[in-house]
Amino acid sequence: MNKADIAAKVHEVLGTTKADADRAVETIIDSITSALKGGDEVSIAGLGIFSAKVRPAREGRNPRTGESVHISAMRVPKFRAAKALKEAVK
Repeated sequence: MNKADIAAKVHEVLGTTKADADRAVETIIDSITSALKGGDEVSIAGLGIFSAKVRPAREGRNPRTGESVHISAMRVPKFRAAKALKEAVK
């Protein structure tokens, strides 16, 4: 399932136009992205928690040359599934 499939499902359930369904899905994704950029957590009951984690700087290796490369610290998105989602997938 991709973003277009989700928008189609929203369109089907709500009975709105496809453009409205696309905007709704896009708004949700943009809201989650903005919150993570701002350092906030996004908790959706029954689905899980989106958060941003800091990955520390480290040394890596270029696989082609074997040369040591410095990898900078960065923030990466993280998702923890809710218990209800875990149970539903079992």
